[in-house]
Amino acid sequence: MPNPTLAETLAAVGPLDVPAMAAARELHSRLTKPAGSLGELEELSVRLAGLSGTCPPPIPEPAAVAVFAGDHGVYAQGVTPWPQEVTGQMVLNFLAGGAVVNAFARQTGASVTVVDIAVASPLPSAPGLVDAKIRAGTGDLSVEPALTRDEAVAAVEAGIRTAERLVDEGARILVAGDMGIANTTPAAALIAAFTGASPEQVTGRGTGIDDEMLAHKTSVVARALALHRPDPADPLGVLAAVGGGEHAAIAGFMLGAAARRVPVVVDGVIAVSGALAAVAFAPDVLGALVSGHRSAEPGASVALAYLGLNPLVDLGLRLGEGTGAVLALPIVASAVRVLHEVATFDSAGVSEK
Repeated sequence: MPNPTLAETLAAVGPLDVPAMAAARELHSRLTKPAGSLGELEELSVRLAGLSGTCPPPIPEPAAVAVFAGDHGVYAQGVTPWPQEVTGQMVLNFLAGGAVVNAFARQTGASVTVVDIAVASPLPSAPGLVDAKIRAGTGDLSVEPALTRDEAVAAVEAGIRTAERLVDEGARILVAGDMGIANTTPAAALIAAFTGASPEQVTGRGTGIDDEMLAHKTSVVARALALHRPDPADPLGVLAAVGGGEHAAIAGFMLGAAARRVPVVVDGVIAVSGALAAVAFAPDVLGALVSGHRSAEPGASVALAYLGLNPLVDLGLRLGEGTGAVLALPIVASAVRVLHEVATFDSAGVSEK
């Protein structure tokens, strides 16, 4: 399937394999450790067995990070102190290997691919850059739809294609990252739309804004929701009305990973807003999602609670790029490695209680 459509991908997403999960739980009961002593790592490994349909599941290595980049018309409303051109400049920084996500990826052996979904400025072709631009910046969601439905479909399908390509190239775990000045504003609107939370509960300080700008940003989110009244039962419509190119592409990226039975580690508030859309498209996507970390953005905790995901790392990060998710990769791999490498009581000659 060289260019899978959204409909084809949704049809390929299925539930976790119950016998594989039961086998993983039974294996855990025989390993040389007290039952349940690895806490949430045990349930994570069981879920990954269910995702792969095998026990033990494949070691989730190598990892591939996709950083989806876009600009946002709502920037014109003064919701961030950073200039819009930073989006394109940071894309070049990713490609040169100079961003935080690059440093973290080198530490964990992950590859980094940058996908231009809606960057406002033209970008030169370069190794590691995928040109999937649907438009040069979105519309201002506070006065018009951010995207047309066709553009939203194109962004979702670009994310699906990215996941497919990275899996075909050998990745066994994916990370969804983002870059986009002002992109926490559409993220807050998406989280409010899908969870029913208020703008005040989900709007945060993004890259760092003062109280006055936060109040203004919250009012912009509220205005967008009142204008569009997005229906959470229509995830494509929600993404078009109040989303962004990278948010829609991340939703597609997660759908593509789930269709291929490969886990995807969710980063911060942008990624988790995309996860809400992905799960609205296909609830079984949830089985492929691993929450890498708890972002300092308030909307991230609202979305994670709604999805029932427990983050593996909580360090007060709020950078995006996929950074928190990359930090969690060794934890995910360790959870699976236990099922491959830890001896059973019988094989090790260790007495059980």
